Amino acid sequence: MGDASATSSDRDGVTEEMLACVRASGLKMTPQRMAIVRELAGDPTHPTAQELFERLRPALPTMSFATVYNTLDALAAAGLCASLSLAPGPSRFDPNMRPHHHAVCDRCGLVRDVACALSEEEAPANPVTEGNPPGFQIRAVELIYRGLCAECAQQAIEGVTPPRSRRSASGTENG
Repeated sequence: MGDASATSSDRDGVTEEMLACVRASGLKMTPQRMAIVRELAGDPTHPTAQELFERLRPALPTMSFATVYNTLDALAAAGLCASLSLAPGPSRFDPNMRPHHHAVCDRCGLVRDVACALSEEEAPANPVTEGNPPGFQIRAVELIYRGLCAECAQQAIEGVTPPRSRRSASGTENG
């Protein structure tokens, strides 16, 4: 499957690209919106709105959860990120808008990107699949790989109790 995590310079490029797209889409560039975009673009774990709010609250104590959620909603509506429902619970937000799949850890909830075998140009515009409803036009095909991340697989072997919350981009737990 391979590790699809981005390098720091790759993430910096994504951040600058997202900020440029926010400007081009006509969304107002507030300090809160810029902080949310920077945090989202630099995080390969597909954070929830709550996770982003908790990370940004120390630097922006007057920012509300509604501001974070509404900004993420506006970014998704502008096609600058995707809102994902990968498991029960809140939506997760993905800044990677290139075709890819996801790996989700059943134990800790960690989400990582998985590269597609085909590029967007190589994929058929409307693939025909068995059981496709008549007249249904497929917009995207997504795969979700479910299992255990490397850390949880090792903990399972060692008999360690699973963590209670998802891990952040740094691999530490969010309390």
